[in-house]
Amino acid sequence: MVPNSIKIPVAFEYVFPRGALFLSVDKVIDFAKGRDGDNQARDENGVRLWSVKVLDLDPEAGKFGRSTELKVKIAANDAPQPPESAMPGYPPAVGFTEVTVTPYNDSNSCKGDKQPHKCRARLAWSIRAGAMVTPDRVTA
Repeated sequence: MVPNSIKIPVAFEYVFPRGALFLSVDKVIDFAKGRDGDNQARDENGVRLWSVKVLDLDPEAGKFGRSTELKVKIAANDAPQPPESAMPGYPPAVGFTEVTVTPYNDSNSCKGDKQPHKCRARLAWSIRAGAMVTPDRVTA
């Protein structure tokens, strides 16, 4: 049996074939901790989780009205820092090392209360990475 939390290693170029642009970085909140002073989520090793928002540059990513913004989770003690932008005033291009994807059932748009109902649940992917780097430092 395949575990629910399987992490499938993939190449950066497979997830972002045309590259990605850095937008922001935020801490991942652990809502189970409530209003504790330190409510940042941690991975299985106790390392802080960060959510890096990027813009997928693949034209296929925005098909059918989908958003081209994605979040990549990174476990690190300190917030990941983006590389310098090659063009001042524009977001920097970024790459990720040790990329893994985890499939999950996204049932947020499933609102039917009658059985059977038309459900708009879909297969979604959670993306994790080891580190954020410049695109030229990504290794296959």
